[in-house]
Amino acid sequence: MNEKTTAELEKLRGHIDNVDQQLLHLLRKRLDLVAQVGAVKHGAGLPIYAPQREAAMLAKRREEAANMDVSPQLIEDILRRLMRESYLNEKDVGFKQVKADLGPVVIVGGAGKLGGLFAQMLTLSGYEVRSLDKDDWQQADSIFEGAGLVIVTVPISITCDVILNQLNHLPDDCILADLTSIKSAPLDAMLTAHQGPVLGLHPMFGPDVGSLAKQVVVVCHGRGSEHYTWLLEQIKIWGARLVEAEADKHDKAMQLVQAMRHFSSFVYGLNLYREEADIDALLQFSSPIYRLELAMVGRLFAQSPELYADIIFAQQESMVAIGDYLDNYSQALSMLRQGDRQGFIDQFKQVAEWFGDFAPQFQRESRAMLQSVNDMKTN
Repeated sequence: MNEKTTAELEKLRGHIDNVDQQLLHLLRKRLDLVAQVGAVKHGAGLPIYAPQREAAMLAKRREEAANMDVSPQLIEDILRRLMRESYLNEKDVGFKQVKADLGPVVIVGGAGKLGGLFAQMLTLSGYEVRSLDKDDWQQADSIFEGAGLVIVTVPISITCDVILNQLNHLPDDCILADLTSIKSAPLDAMLTAHQGPVLGLHPMFGPDVGSLAKQVVVVCHGRGSEHYTWLLEQIKIWGARLVEAEADKHDKAMQLVQAMRHFSSFVYGLNLYREEADIDALLQFSSPIYRLELAMVGRLFAQSPELYADIIFAQQESMVAIGDYLDNYSQALSMLRQGDRQGFIDQFKQVAEWFGDFAPQFQRESRAMLQSVNDMKTN
């Protein structure tokens, strides 16, 4: 490169650096404005996530970007990342307390990560939160004294035993709820052990989320819904979306969404281990979609084996779903061994037709994910 070219590049790079600095100042200004919005929402008790406002704003910015010959997807990607940061910052100002006269909240299993997350959200909302863990049962009477809400978040394998044997003397006006990923058995146990309001909740996210904005919480009603309406409203203020479901329907879905999916990831990782796969080499030759799949398998093995054992072994019926998956895999493998290429194509078309409009929708959604994965590549 000659001196003239070098000088020209340095000059242009200097201009880019100046623009980047202006962007940083604008980002700081936007975050400050978001903090002011959060304070107003806190006072009014408004959810931190307003889907209609977000959709309208993104549509307007996309239109403006197109008029300026800027990629609409570029501005949407930038704004979505900014909004995610905004939700994290908005949480710092706290949330409006829906039920000011509630007694203490006791979280059974509060030392766990999910219990800790809900303790944080309830504390940010102004409630007194107490934690009760396995070594605290001798002080249980004093911990439960005056409790207005008891939330159970212990391993699935002991949830029903804890409810039936330890939570059968709560005050009648106390709300008893759980955060377990299966709902029928814990809900039945709570209804048996407690005569007051009962509510089953399943947060469809891990405890490492920075904000509940856009997260889903499944609600399975038990008894006395008029007494816990405030709690559902509080969760919505945190930004979560509530999905109501019958407990048995929820558990049936979890056999596919959780048990079968996690078991498949476990077997995938087990196979990589037994094949002594070179993960560094796999990453070198990976397309973004395979890298994402590998990341999801690796994510599983970065977490508690007891947690995933509980999820997979929680429902006896999960073995049926996992067995059906194995049968379908075996049938597809037989097709491959027989060299039945046309049979594969025919079945592919049948499944694609069954997916219908969801297939192109998922293709669009995954495209954005894959672009993000590719942007983060370091090797």
